[in-house]
Amino acid sequence: MGTQQSSADETSAPMMSVRAAAVWALISQYASFALQFVASIVLARWYITPDQLGRFSIAFAAVTLVAFLQDFGVTRYINGERDLTEEKLRSAFTISVVFAWGIALLALASAWPIAAFYSDPQLLPITLVIAASYLLVPLAIVPQATCQRRMDYRSNTMIEVGAAIANALTALTLAVLGQGALALAWGAFAQQAARLLISQWRSGGMLPWPPKISRAADVMALGGTNTVQVICSSLSARAPELVIGRLIDSAAVGLFARASGLALQLRLLIAGAVTGVFYPAFRRIRDQGEPLGPPYLRVLAAYTGVTWPAMAGIAVLGEPMIRLLYGERWIAAAPLLTWVALSQIGYVALPLYADLPVLMGRLKPLIRCMVVETLLSVALIAATAPIGLEWVAASRVAHALLWVAIYLPLMRTTLELRYRDVALVWLRSAVVSLAAVLPVLIGFAFGQGPGELGLLQAAATVLLGIGLWFGCLCLLGHPLFAEITEIAGGLLLRLRRSPRLVER
Repeated sequence: MGTQQSSADETSAPMMSVRAAAVWALISQYASFALQFVASIVLARWYITPDQLGRFSIAFAAVTLVAFLQDFGVTRYINGERDLTEEKLRSAFTISVVFAWGIALLALASAWPIAAFYSDPQLLPITLVIAASYLLVPLAIVPQATCQRRMDYRSNTMIEVGAAIANALTALTLAVLGQGALALAWGAFAQQAARLLISQWRSGGMLPWPPKISRAADVMALGGTNTVQVICSSLSARAPELVIGRLIDSAAVGLFARASGLALQLRLLIAGAVTGVFYPAFRRIRDQGEPLGPPYLRVLAAYTGVTWPAMAGIAVLGEPMIRLLYGERWIAAAPLLTWVALSQIGYVALPLYADLPVLMGRLKPLIRCMVVETLLSVALIAATAPIGLEWVAASRVAHALLWVAIYLPLMRTTLELRYRDVALVWLRSAVVSLAAVLPVLIGFAFGQGPGELGLLQAAATVLLGIGLWFGCLCLLGHPLFAEITEIAGGLLLRLRRSPRLVER
């Protein structure tokens, strides 16, 4: 396959433990987030207006509706296949490249219709640059997937951080030169180029040559399911920008994109990185013939115990956060951020909602759930957009509640869970979340409100909230408390064993 790697089996390289992989994933997520976050603040404060961000968001959303199909389930196939031989890997790579390049060409061809649909000629060059970036994606998919399979998250960290650096530097440089929305598009292009180069380097150079499709049936079967899933996910995620751009204007799209982007970035920062670690870990458990329910409940507790308090905090601090980070010209995004952050509480209530049904072979019920929730999402957006932008944001909360009601029965039957056990985890996480935001709410009631919140009150109430959150974790016997203390104990032990590291 144009590589020195003779086998795709996990024995070809030492495998990280789940904890070590999670640590590397967190390093990747935090470093990438820091780069993107700082770049977004600089761009929003001095160089990019809501209208320009909205124009980029429309082009990006329209292209990714098609371009997200590029993976075709190859990453999930490589991570989930029990016996991944060289022949199977080469077939997956060949199918990935052929399918992905076809999708990239389709995305390029869609640039003209997209600009015409929105009656905005400025969308054309932006869309073309974004679509062209997807020509680079196919040759990075399989190399990065093999890193994930063998849980080599050190290499994955290099890939993601390198891509984030390329994006930030390119976008900032071109924005300073006055390129506006086009600077963001070229940043996306540079990100994919860096991902391609680094993933090829870390894999030793993997190319689908000579091409092979002898084991294509397995990939195609999973790819069909993945295509439906990606279409549904893309429609649900990108519909707000596309509908708002058509029914309101690009500035409104920019405000919504700023709010939803900030909430999603912070959610991924807090817990999103480790979800990629869990899928290979659950594959191991499945292959050993052990039940997935008990470990899933521990993951659910840890995930909601961290993300729910964070999202609740973002919801109550939406206005001060927008004003502090992006300035007054973005303040209209504050109420949108509150609604979007509240919706994220629902969307993270069932982690791995799609991955584990695929892993356990429950494809048809998963597809049914995805189609139903996507139709509901689009219907809610279409119904609320004519009323106003804040109504669109509020519709995300309604959709999140429906989302939980749709996927909970699927997860229960897939993992043999009991509703009572899931509800108990949720109840504990809800209590610690309330404890985390209670000082902020009390501060608003008896001190400065969101509009005039000062740094002293904000810092004091947030720190007090973190203390109450940790105390409640301990008092309630929340499983996250044991995880935190175990990780902290391990770090302290390492520091004691490495005095030189402390001196440095």
